[in-house]
Order: sequence, then C-alpha cells, then structure tokens
Amino acid sequence: MAPEGAPEACQEKAKMLDEEAARRLRHQLEESWRPWPKARRKVRGCLACLKRQLFRVGDDWYFLFALGTIMALVSFAMDFTVAKMSSAHRWLYQEVGDYVVLKFLSWTMYPIALSAFSTGFAHSITPHSGGSGIPELKTILTGVMLEEYLAIENFGAKVVGLTCTLACGSTLFLGKVGPFVHLSSMLAAYLGKARTTVSGEYEVGPRGVQPGNATIMALFKTSFKIDLPFDLPETFFFMILGAICGVVSCAYLFCQRWLLGYVRINPFTSKLLATEKPFYSALVALLLASITLPLSLGQFMASKFWMLILATTMPMPAGYFMPVFVYGAAIGRLVGEVVALLFPDGIWSEGLVSPITPGAYALAGAAAFSGSVTHSLSTALLAFEMTGQIAHILPVILAVLVANAIAQKSQPSFYDGTIIVKKLPYLPRIRSRHIGSYQVTTQEFMKTHFLTLPKDASFQDVLRVVTSTEDPEYPVVDGAGKRRSQLIQFLQTHEEASLPPKEDQEQPPSRQEMTLGEGCTFSPVTLQLSPWTSLHQAHNLFELLNLQWAFVTQLGKVVGVVSRTELRKAIEGLANPKPTK
Repeated sequence: MAPEGAPEACQEKAKMLDEEAARRLRHQLEESWRPWPKARRKVRGCLACLKRQLFRVGDDWYFLFALGTIMALVSFAMDFTVAKMSSAHRWLYQEVGDYVVLKFLSWTMYPIALSAFSTGFAHSITPHSGGSGIPELKTILTGVMLEEYLAIENFGAKVVGLTCTLACGSTLFLGKVGPFVHLSSMLAAYLGKARTTVSGEYEVGPRGVQPGNATIMALFKTSFKIDLPFDLPETFFFMILGAICGVVSCAYLFCQRWLLGYVRINPFTSKLLATEKPFYSALVALLLASITLPLSLGQFMASKFWMLILATTMPMPAGYFMPVFVYGAAIGRLVGEVVALLFPDGIWSEGLVSPITPGAYALAGAAAFSGSVTHSLSTALLAFEMTGQIAHILPVILAVLVANAIAQKSQPSFYDGTIIVKKLPYLPRIRSRHIGSYQVTTQEFMKTHFLTLPKDASFQDVLRVVTSTEDPEYPVVDGAGKRRSQLIQFLQTHEEASLPPKEDQEQPPSRQEMTLGEGCTFSPVTLQLSPWTSLHQAHNLFELLNLQWAFVTQLGKVVGVVSRTELRKAIEGLANPKPTK
C-alpha cells in the first residue's frame, strides 16, 4: 500500500519534469535561431578545453592570483588618492599666507571634514566598518561566525572610509595595516563564495597583503658598512630599551582600554556614539588638529601618547599598528641618543671600540613597543623587512622578548582589550601561572541543567522541546531502564535476520506515529569531555577544533554540557581570580 500523499508527490514530480523538458526545448529553439551555430559550438568547445587545461592544476592558484591583483590595485588607488589629498592640504595651508586664523582654519577644518565624512559614510552603509577589524578576525578564526563583518558591502564602506582617514595625515596619525588585512579577508570570503567549489578560508586573505610602508625607513635610515655594528656589552642597553618599551606599553594598553570603555558609559559621549558618530569624530579631530598645529604641543612625544589613545576611540575605519610602530621608534631613538651622549667615543670591548648608532635603537624600539602592544614577536621580522637591515637581529630580538615578557604578564594585548570592551564571543587566554588553575576541572563549571531527548520521543515532544528552549544542540540518549530490553531486541533481530521474510509485512507507521529514533538521523558525537578534564585541556580543544559546544559524559551517561560561555566564565573567574583588597 502506498503511503499517504503519494499521488500528490507523483504529480509534482511529473510537473517538474515537464517544466524541465519545456525549458530544454526552448533553449534548443533559441540556439537554432542564433547565427553561426557551428562557429559558436567550436568556440564553446575551445573555451571548455581551455578551462579544463587551466584548472588541471587547481583553481586555488587563480583564486590567489585574483585576490592579490585586486588588493594591489585597491592599495595603489588608495595611496594615489591619499597622496593627492595630502598635497591639496599642504597647498591650502601654504597659500593662506601668514594669517594665523586662516592657518588654523585650513589646518583644522580639512581633517574635521574628512573624519566626519569617513565616519558618516562608513556607518551609513554598515555599522561594522569602524576600527581596524583585527579583533573581529581573531574572533572569526576561533570558530565564531560573524557574517556581517565579512560582507562585501563592508568592503566598499571601509575602502572609502579608510582613504579619508589616511588623508587626514599627521593630524590623526592613524595607519592602514590592520584595516587592509580586514579588507583582504572580506574579498577572500567573497571570492570564496563565488567559486564553483567553495573552499576558501578567511586566513588565506591576510597572507601577503601587508601594504608597504617606509615610515621608519624615511625617519631613521640605517645603513651599516660592517657586519656586526655592535658588541655584546651593548646588548645590555637594548634589554633596558625593551624593559622601557614593555612598561610604556602596559601604560598605553591600560589607558587605551580604560578610555575606550569610558566613552561607552559616559552619558555625553555614549549618546554621541549612539546617535551622532560623525559629530564625535569631528570633535576629536578638532581637538587633535588644534594640538598638532605646527609649533604647538603636538610635536612632543608626551603629547603623542595620549593623543594616539584618544584617536583610537574614533568610530571610523583606521589602523592602529603603524602609529604604535612609529611611537616605539621615537622611544628607541631617545634611548639611543642618551646612550650616545653617555658614551660619545663608543663602547670599548676587548681592545675594540663599537660606536653607538641611535638608528639601531630606533629600530629595536619600534619592534619592541609594537610587539609588546600586540603581544607578538613577528614585529622584529617586520622591522627587518621594512628597513632592509638585519645586522642588529640579536639586540632587536632581545628587546622584543623583554618587552613581550613584561606586557604579556601585566596586560592583555591591544586587540584582546578591544575584544573585551566590545564583548565579542572570544575565548580569553589563561594568563595565570598559578598551579591552582591546572586543578580546575570541567565538573566545576559545566552546565548541568539541560534537556536530553530519548530515542522513543515523538515528534510532538521534540517540537515542544525545540520551541521552548534556545539550546543549539540536544543530546539524544537511550533510556536507562530500557537498555536490557533493547539489547534483547537487538539480538533477536540479528537471529531472525537469517530466517525467510514473512509474507504479511506490517505497514510502516505514519509520520505522526514515528519516534525520534525511527525518523531522524543523528550527528555522532566524536568528541566528549570527561568531568575530570582540566580547564587548560578544554581550552586547548575549543581553540584547536573551533568547538562551540561539547558534552560531558561519565560512564556513557551525559552529565553536563560546556559551551564557550561557560568556558569563558571559568577562565575569567577561576583561572584569573581578582586580587583581594
């Protein structure tokens, strides 16, 4: 006997076949009426053959080629536009003459207009185009999907907004490295979706798309004629420089995170950020432009410290790495000049004199300060690539290591701090070195109040559970009292499998009468946690496997569930306890 609804299904299938046949006939008629059918068939065959030959090596190469070419063209167009707009700003400032009021207006109104337009245009298209985008990318790479941050609409908004931000020049001293990595990731995601075989990953985008920047090369060009222009006693001063950069970076990170959180809770600034973002950017640009006016206080390094922190609160597309890199170079240059003043004839060692090169300290300071702010060691390699000088590899790496040791022990990185303030779903690092954090187990923070679905549950029960809760997954379990009866039934089924089938077969149950175990397919749980799994092990598994949800089992019984929320609360509350007063 055919199941219910079979005639309707057959009619729908026949209708679909008729529509497909009609479509093919219409396509054949259109092809027959087009001119030169033989030539078109030959061209189509040649194109198909060319496609097979080209894609024999795989389409990843063409995907990466298109990604690199497009991002290079975008970078060139942005740099060309920024150069023209900066030249126009300089020309306007020089043409107004010696009138102080006109000089002030020409110096301030230009960045005010650009920053307001950058903020307004970017947020009018998508509210997720502000900032550098690196914190969001870190969150995405841990397995949390934030589709709105990789939308193609965000790409256009960020390109225009970042161009206007860079055109503000030294008034805001913001960079492009971070946003450009975000732009390349958005384009990689879009191209990955456009491919016939979607296999693109977001981390493919940031590779090889770092825009060239010769700021440190232009400021402190270092050219050494000897292989090792330093001696071992001088490495002591490089380590002192690393310690100074580490301490200053801790102060910078604390102040930046505090100010970023303060502007979100202050009644005046929070209202502006909620309703009038361009007006807030214009006010900050007015303050910074007034201070960075030539012959004003903005030329001093102490003023740059708090102005850079204030500029990071502006809700517009901007990068924050290069300003930190340049500020670290200034710190290194200052320390280098002090060392050169203390040892004007150089440092004597084993009968040889090693002259002091302040530019080398600038190089080490740039790598150490930027590395301590971002908690990364690759800034040393970036400094070598930018300057083309690798002679000071040992002292630079020592300075970076010392600065990172101090910063990582005291403060979260710049991007982790932004993630904390924005409350993104990101797993924090377990920074505590206390042995007590290794004694925290899963049973102390797992969620024990959750729903399980038995296999014999009806569809009505499943629908009632799904609509009444918000859990993303439900464990399907076997009833404890039915295990023996199910085992006997399983054995009887296998014993009767060799017998000839009976003529009178039972009718299949209707969809309403079917149970969960009969009408659904299940996703097998390949990874399970134990109640005695440590916090460090669970954290590593969630990070390496991009897990969102994991069940805790004990002797084959589900006793709890752990999500990223419980894991994050455990890390913040147990492994990193607040200091007692």
